[in-house]
Amino acid sequence: MTRCPPAWPALALAAALALPATAQEQVQRSFPQNALRGQIAVVQPPEITLNGQPARLAPGARIRGRDNLLVMSGAIVGQAFPANYTLDTYGLVMDVWLLRPEEAGRPWPRTPQEAAALNFDPVAQTWSKR
Repeated sequence: MTRCPPAWPALALAAALALPATAQEQVQRSFPQNALRGQIAVVQPPEITLNGQPARLAPGARIRGRDNLLVMSGAIVGQAFPANYTLDTYGLVMDVWLLRPEEAGRPWPRTPQEAAALNFDPVAQTWSKR
């Protein structure tokens, strides 16, 4: 006599596969203290606009999407995104994080002068007045 396998292992597997999608949405990304907020649009890699001004991606620049996975600059040509970014020593854009709506809603400095006037809490990822 053959028996049908119990249904609970299949249900447990389905629940385990669904877990990473919901857990990923709840993870808070950590941005470095020297990151600034801006609007980024890729014109033609490595050429971009940063807050409406021409800028350039550094060699080896990394763009992380809203899911924190790497995004190729050619895949987002012509689209504008709110983003946090860092600059290298030559003033080229080095690291970019395309922001989710909840991240874009949190206050973040847009200029180095703004950042110098605020205190940064790296654990909470918040800025406060000195």
